Amino acid sequence: MSQRILIDRVFSTRQRSPACAWRLPSSRRALSAAARAWAAGLLLALAGCSSMEDGPAFYWQSAAGHLDMMRRARPLDEVMADPGTSDALRTRLARAREMRAFASRELALPDNSSFGSYADLGRPFVLWNVFATESLSMQLKNWCFPVAGCIGYRGYYDREQAMQFAARLRRSGLEAHVGGVPAYSTLGWFPDPLLSTFIGYPEGELARLIFHELAHQVVYVKGDTTFNESFASAVEEIGVDRWFAARPDPAALTAYRDLAQRRRNFVALLVRHKAMLQTVYEQETDEAAKLRGKQAVFDGLRADYLLLKQTWGGFSGYDRWFSEPLTNAHLAAVGAYNDRLPAFRALFEASGSQMPAFYEAVRALAALPAAQRNARLDELAAQAAARPRGD
Repeated sequence: MSQRILIDRVFSTRQRSPACAWRLPSSRRALSAAARAWAAGLLLALAGCSSMEDGPAFYWQSAAGHLDMMRRARPLDEVMADPGTSDALRTRLARAREMRAFASRELALPDNSSFGSYADLGRPFVLWNVFATESLSMQLKNWCFPVAGCIGYRGYYDREQAMQFAARLRRSGLEAHVGGVPAYSTLGWFPDPLLSTFIGYPEGELARLIFHELAHQVVYVKGDTTFNESFASAVEEIGVDRWFAARPDPAALTAYRDLAQRRRNFVALLVRHKAMLQTVYEQETDEAAKLRGKQAVFDGLRADYLLLKQTWGGFSGYDRWFSEPLTNAHLAAVGAYNDRLPAFRALFEASGSQMPAFYEAVRALAALPAAQRNARLDELAAQAAARPRGD
């Protein structure tokens, strides 16, 4: 919810928030009052999007927020035929539909009703996620849910509620960060719609988002964010490469590669300073010394970002990330979208670069106990690192 848990597809913070595993009646227009009550009741019963610590209020915002999104969703044919739909949106929806068909036909991703509808949410993000850490720790606070497992964030459909929850965490002595989420996957339990929050993304970015979210429907390991997100990131990279190979567009491909390189540079910057913070916190010094070291790392991060920007020719898409005081919570989740990416790319190649065989191999990994799964991923990563450059 890309690591892009804190880095959006291009310009903001993000994590896919795996929603709860329940089924909604199939109507995509106005849900009946009975259907809304039924679905909301089931949400409360399963507690798939919340923990008990906030009581019914958190349950309700989870249910109401998702149901509101589904209520707004309209079939693509209807939206595209609507005289009130702008030509620009109609063009973007048509291209997204092509990407959706390509995902199933060429990438063996699920062929279902996901991304077959469109919802205009009238806001910049579908969710706002709250991350929290201790003052001298890079360990995210976890919340545990029956369906998604334990994850290091809490999602709110209303920004003000997210900000209020973050303020509560800060009053309790934690550091907290709120990041906007343009998209999330319901793991195939709901027909995820295309959203106004990301439909305007550049072509490569839109394709990778669609491929990534559909990948979550193929394999999802409860409680293992790094596995899930690294796998989906591998699928999106493979998918975008194949998309542009099938539909050559030099300008769009160049734009995609430029954005991807900037994202890699920025993530590397954050990962480096995250490691520096971890070193500070592990030192056998007093709290005051650790706090001074922490401030020095964050000061260095800001300075290094300004130097990095100079190589981008004026691109300032990540400036908003620095628009508030930096905390551990900003950096703690960085890495999960990429940490296992080399291992999954190696597994893809070992599967003959065939998507169905790759998915079967990933499913086999997912079935292993966590220790064995991680050991196998370590082996694959070592194999990838040992290959001659350019192999």
